[in-house]
Amino acid sequence: MARNRWMDEHFADPYVKRAQAEGYRSRAAYKLMEIDARDRLIRQGQVIADLGCAPGGFAQYAARRLGPAGRLVAVDVLPMDPVPGVVFIQGDFTEPACYAAVRAALQGPADLVISDMAPNITGIEASDQARAVALAEIALDFAVSCLTPEGSCLIKVFQGAGFPELLADMRRRFQRVATRKPPASRPRSPEVYLLGTGLRPVVSGSES
Repeated sequence: MARNRWMDEHFADPYVKRAQAEGYRSRAAYKLMEIDARDRLIRQGQVIADLGCAPGGFAQYAARRLGPAGRLVAVDVLPMDPVPGVVFIQGDFTEPACYAAVRAALQGPADLVISDMAPNITGIEASDQARAVALAEIALDFAVSCLTPEGSCLIKVFQGAGFPELLADMRRRFQRVATRKPPASRPRSPEVYLLGTGLRPVVSGSES
């Protein structure tokens, strides 16, 4: 019954209907679209890493905004049908080899890192939350390692245990940090996006 209710709600969702009408693979495209409209994250010619990209909603929107001069490298453990203008790497981003492959495919510093990574939900709240925060931390570490000094990162995370510590860590690493809850994110969902802009200089002898 719960599955049937979810299916009914999903297909009645106006963002799902809009995605189907406009050719986006998921309603998630509108989350990025709404944040981009507010914060002007994506510009033509940028280099972008898209972490946790399948089925490709973020990648579709970002590639259209980037134009042919940009470079977008997307990664997911799940397969993704090709998106024009996107370099896709299938693999587990938490594994060093995949992490390194994404970094190499960028061919230099990135202007923006976007992460929509989330764990497979088990229904055990404490475990699911811990794994979601761990993925957000990996995305944050990657962003800090590859962004230009003026670069930005947008990371999905779920409010709950570990969220305040992640937010504090992000504030240590970026000059400006904001929380975004786009209208396309379901109101009852605990997901939010943390937006960090402008890397803080690394002080010699301190941890990054």
